[in-house]
Amino acid sequence: MKKLIGILLMLVSLSAFAQKEKPLVQFSGVIYNADSLNTVVPYVSVSNKSNRNSTIIAAYNGYFSFVAHEQDTISFTAVGFAPLTVVIPANLPTRSYTTQIKIKPQIINLPVFKVFPWATTDEFRRDFITAKIADDDLEIARKNISRATLAALSTTLPRDGQEIQAANAGQMHTNIVNSHSITNPLLNPLAWGSLIKSITDGEKKGN
Repeated sequence: MKKLIGILLMLVSLSAFAQKEKPLVQFSGVIYNADSLNTVVPYVSVSNKSNRNSTIIAAYNGYFSFVAHEQDTISFTAVGFAPLTVVIPANLPTRSYTTQIKIKPQIINLPVFKVFPWATTDEFRRDFITAKIADDDLEIARKNISRATLAALSTTLPRDGQEIQAANAGQMHTNIVNSHSITNPLLNPLAWGSLIKSITDGEKKGN
């Protein structure tokens, strides 16, 4: 029994020792938008899940660099993007590991949220009862062609081109007719006065 316990303790110690002996590497890279490799993603949270979730923030140009161990699990998270997990490879030829990280945009559709202007059901009931029902299409048409509406529109709406052309043509026609018309002197009261005066003057001269 004592031997078994000793063997187990030795295995645990070896495992812990092996864990501590994982080589250190300088893990660096640039984080890109997976849908557009020419676009970097700034300020991404980079967490080392194998080292108590120690976290750094990538720079504005997507660059990051920190010390980790081989086979550490690294998590990349950013608002609007799906989380991504990367494992640092083992048995690297050098003590640095550089890579491109590509995170994919993630669209989350939130449920529809309706905002009502009534704080209580009593306020809604009061406003509903006192609400003025809008006119239907037939009533709107009847109001639009009423005599009062047409009279008001005739005084406020400007004339269109056809109405102005017709008025100008009518005025031109009236001017032409008047310019060629001959006024009957018998219909002129002043002409009658001049005629009577001439007759009266002639009779006086004859006497």
